[in-house]
Amino acid sequence: MPIPSGSNGVDRSLLRDNVFNRLRDAIVDGTFQPGEQLKDGELAEWLGVSRTPIREALLRLATSGLVKAIPGRSTVVTEIDAKAAQDARDVIAAMHALAASKVTGRLTESDLTLMRDANRRFAEALDGNDIEAALQADEELHGVPIARLDNPALASVLEHFDPLVRRAERQRFSRDGHTSVELHDRLIEVLTTGDEGEAAAVAFEIWHSLPTNAAD
Repeated sequence: MPIPSGSNGVDRSLLRDNVFNRLRDAIVDGTFQPGEQLKDGELAEWLGVSRTPIREALLRLATSGLVKAIPGRSTVVTEIDAKAAQDARDVIAAMHALAASKVTGRLTESDLTLMRDANRRFAEALDGNDIEAALQADEELHGVPIARLDNPALASVLEHFDPLVRRAERQRFSRDGHTSVELHDRLIEVLTTGDEGEAAAVAFEIWHSLPTNAAD
């Protein structure tokens, strides 16, 4: 397994989550390719940590379907599974629709400003073909209703299935994500006006329309 260069290690104050996020992102962005073998020792050296948080992160990634552990042999990055991605997308869409319906009319002006700013940066990133920045802005925008809802059970479901869906998001944004800009604007509008049913429908559409394979 080739080790990426230029790592600055991991912030130990949030060691477990940081290790998980770094490995997840490396798989989602293609740094680690499907079928590639991941070795505890090499990953620990790359991130400057012990093997324990690496092993914990790999277990979490396995439950999300991004890696597969072969007992007694190795851990490998999974191939992109269209069915698994579709199932994850459907669950994510339902969770975001639920969150949108629950927080409609409850968001503060500060919340709405954060969403509008994130969508502006999202659009600018797409125009500049900066997929990483687009993904970050998109995550920030959708994170506002989730944070306002403050439902740990829902947040846990999203965390579990999010990595598979992030692959689909990258696929969409690398083609043309400008439809999402318009949908984001519509979502912010209905969250403001207080139409719970429409807010849920728009949130569901945003996520359920994600492609789950190369043909979508």
